[in-house]
Amino acid sequence: MRRYTALVVSSQPRFNDDTAKLLSLRQRIDMELEGSVSSARRRLSDRNFDFLIINSPLPDENGIRLAIDHSGSGTMAVLLIIPEKYYGEIFDRVCQNGIFTLSKPLSRQSMEQALDWLESANERLKKAKKKTVSLEEKMQEIRIVNRAKWLLISQQGMTEEQAHRLIEKTAMDRCMTKRAVAEEILEKS
Repeated sequence: MRRYTALVVSSQPRFNDDTAKLLSLRQRIDMELEGSVSSARRRLSDRNFDFLIINSPLPDENGIRLAIDHSGSGTMAVLLIIPEKYYGEIFDRVCQNGIFTLSKPLSRQSMEQALDWLESANERLKKAKKKTVSLEEKMQEIRIVNRAKWLLISQQGMTEEQAHRLIEKTAMDRCMTKRAVAEEILEKS
């Protein structure tokens, strides 16, 4: 079963109680609560969450900047709940950052659907992050192999094709990755 962590930022006791009950029924979302933007920023600097749910306004600010600042951080999905009269204006500001918005008052069903969106978005963000990490690792491998090839070219007078073939053949013969072979070559020089 998937497990999620949610930081709920709200200073409204009824919303906090209703949200805590709803999340406890889901049994896969662990909730932490902060009552202000400043305390939420401190908590977010200490640990990562899967969801950030902001019930605006808050005592120290409206929470929009907090939502924007954390919408691009890692795999966290952000939900901003705002008064209905500001919905259109705020949606236009935060939509481009991938922030989900709901207007108040909201029903239990709306909140349940929003939690479903957050779970889906979080899963999509995790897959994207894995791809990014995988691409970064592949690029690092290419850089290391290229450095080893250029070392072979400069020190042993090989052509690029010969150096590439040597690294590839050694990797196959020794059941190693090309990166590991390249790292050995770089260490020996």
